[in-house]
Amino acid sequence: MKPVQTSGDLFKGAFILTIAALITKILSAIYRVPFQNIVGDVGLYIYQQVYPFYGIIIVLSTYGFPVIISKLYAEQAALKKEKDIQNLFAVSAFVLSIIGFIGFSILYWGSDWLAVRMGDPQLAILLRVVAAVFLIFPVLSLFRGYFQGKGNMVPTAVSQVGEQLVRVITILLAAYLLVKGGNSLYMVGGGALFGAITGGIIAILILITFFYIKERKNLPSAISIDFKKSCKLAKTIIIQGFAISISSLVLIFIQLADSFNLYSLLLTSGIGGEEAKALKGVYDRGQPIVQLGIVVATSMSLSLVPLISEEKMRDQPAFLHDKIRLALQIGILVGAAATVGLWNIIKPANIMLFENSSGSDVLSILSLLILLSSLIITITGILQGLGFIFFPAAAILLGFAAKLGLNQLLVPSYGTIGAAAASCLALAAVLILLIVKLRVYLKISLISLRFLLVVGFAALMMSIVLQLYLQATAMLPIPEKGRMFAGFQALTGVALGGFTYLYIMFKGNTFKEEELALLPLGSKLMFLLPKKTRR
Repeated sequence: MKPVQTSGDLFKGAFILTIAALITKILSAIYRVPFQNIVGDVGLYIYQQVYPFYGIIIVLSTYGFPVIISKLYAEQAALKKEKDIQNLFAVSAFVLSIIGFIGFSILYWGSDWLAVRMGDPQLAILLRVVAAVFLIFPVLSLFRGYFQGKGNMVPTAVSQVGEQLVRVITILLAAYLLVKGGNSLYMVGGGALFGAITGGIIAILILITFFYIKERKNLPSAISIDFKKSCKLAKTIIIQGFAISISSLVLIFIQLADSFNLYSLLLTSGIGGEEAKALKGVYDRGQPIVQLGIVVATSMSLSLVPLISEEKMRDQPAFLHDKIRLALQIGILVGAAATVGLWNIIKPANIMLFENSSGSDVLSILSLLILLSSLIITITGILQGLGFIFFPAAAILLGFAAKLGLNQLLVPSYGTIGAAAASCLALAAVLILLIVKLRVYLKISLISLRFLLVVGFAALMMSIVLQLYLQATAMLPIPEKGRMFAGFQALTGVALGGFTYLYIMFKGNTFKEEELALLPLGSKLMFLLPKKTRR
């Protein structure tokens, strides 16, 4: 019943979870493209209106409660307090079951009220489908917390990937069959959301299988409950579990705010129902594009967070500051590249992915979310590594409130462009709060002006190269420049723009060889360093 304690095993476990998270996030980003191609923009609008509720459940059962349960378990196991461990899981099971039932009740019996509040009563049936996932979440959270507390990250990782894979297959298969069968798009959306249930069931089966094979002998013959400790323990699980969850919900909250008032605001501004649904669906095209960019950016910067936690425990300020600075630089480097690159190729990318260029102006504004979200997620991870759990959660909740208010202010006059601007402004406010908190705590400047100037110059040169490239390829004597040609422009543009940007950045002497060695694929980037900085 001992947790894994060596730093090597801890980093191995963190690496396993990072790979699993990377795979699931990529799957989550890319499936929306074929889904939109099957159901169209109105179908995407219907699905995306309800998706944020599912996104919240996923975060609760993946990042929130399993983390706090595993932390408490590891602490008790280190002290060899068997009765306290039994008490922990009994209390956790009870608390999670209550939360699951409350979540189910709100979504299921409140579905009609919520659908009306969102401006579309027909969404009620989709909300009831998602409600069932709240009944699955306690089991997922408990098993994942148990395995992670023991230092075994494999069951959690396999269950995450299996859940997402089955979910995506269910979504695309249900969408194809229901559209082919002539069903309404709301029925198609309900069928797609049923993937959340099939994925959750598969995840539970995977976790139970791991438990049966490896842990069934460790089951206690009787569970002892200490009622005096239970209330305090329940409070800790609830408060810290939700705080950690909220810190991981930055993009989900932005989507939730749009679900609540974007469509209804479009209606009140004089736009017809079907047109408003299509506009919201076009706006929602930005979600997979932005999410994919964020995955690329944060997968590198967040890989440094375990090192930050380790340096904090060692109480070595100089090394700690170096790791934090490097994480921030990587977040800025990749986030800026993805944002500026996407802004330049957004029209061909839009045609390549979604068959036409509708809403390219809106998507170009949403591309700024990649940089903002990447930095928010990176700094949130840093602050949590430094021991700050509640401040990032409070900042993100304020950002959610700001997004709701800015939508009210901007959407009636500017439509979905106003909604995109509201998202950027809300996340900019969150980012400023987090930067100020980190700056006050560290009391030093982490990002040099020189680094920012090199990033700005590299982004500018990438923009110039991409604009010239797009204009040159547009003059090619090709009779029908349709989706295939747009795909050619977008993909080759990514390669050309990315190489231009990285070449300037690394030739600008902004990174050292030993710093790149800490990053995923860092050894592959060393050839771009100036020769005098290589060993």
